[in-house]
Amino acid sequence: MLEYVYQTTGLLLIAFAIQSFADKNSAKRWGTGAFWLIYGITFMCGPLMPHWVTGLLVLALTLLATGGFMGVGTYNCTDDSTKAKSAITLKNKLFIPAVLIPIGTIVVSQCTDLGALTGLGISSVLAIGVALVITKGSATQSINEGRRLIDGIGWAAILSQFLAALGYLFSQAGVGDTVSQLVKMIVPDNNLQAYVVAYCVGMMLFTVVMGNGFAAFAVITTGIGIPLLIIEQGGNPAIVGVLGMLSGYCGTLMTPMAANFNVVPAALLELKNKNHIIMTQFLPGLVMLAFNIVLMYTLAF
Repeated sequence: MLEYVYQTTGLLLIAFAIQSFADKNSAKRWGTGAFWLIYGITFMCGPLMPHWVTGLLVLALTLLATGGFMGVGTYNCTDDSTKAKSAITLKNKLFIPAVLIPIGTIVVSQCTDLGALTGLGISSVLAIGVALVITKGSATQSINEGRRLIDGIGWAAILSQFLAALGYLFSQAGVGDTVSQLVKMIVPDNNLQAYVVAYCVGMMLFTVVMGNGFAAFAVITTGIGIPLLIIEQGGNPAIVGVLGMLSGYCGTLMTPMAANFNVVPAALLELKNKNHIIMTQFLPGLVMLAFNIVLMYTLAF
């Protein structure tokens, strides 16, 4: 069932690609169209292609993104005045499709054997249908708006997948063991305070590099949290794990690698300074990190 969700996603991306190729007013229509076409093919045909072919497609995506071949185009979207009038008429009904997605995901994942990802896909399709009924819009409008949004986000739309894969590779390569050995070489033996600082700061820094707190958690907790804090020092696993993950989220506030949180909102809000969100969040992130260190030291041991 999940494969059908991937194929539906691929079809939508290919539709965006076709629209981009047909956009004669866009100076970068070929590069943008090629990017979404390749990305859509990976969703549609991923299980059928040899791994080396998928790898080549990923390299092609990288070249298109870093080479500056992507850009925004022209979109046949609803004008602002019509959107404003529609918002006044519909009011809170506009939130119904958005609420359906998390509710539907939870219901499908808890009441069936399909899993959360499949539930998310089914709920998203249902939400689109409900949105079209409520707004009396058309499927073409939905695709036009979707293309406008994904072009605004650009290559950052796929960053989370790249980072998740990178975190898995780091874990399989034994980076956690290497981190553990380095910490033991630098930090004095049985120094609980230093272990806590190393774990929390390590979670934050690795998340800044990876842009993904879950990827950092797999590596740093394997290297520091479990062997040094939980096994050696007898720390409470629940408290160590929760505050460690929260320390990783502090790093999420500070990095452009966390595209979903920092890059995407800046693009959608059309901010002149794309790092404005990170600059605003940096100090609160450091304050939260300090509190996490103190709480872990006082509560987990």
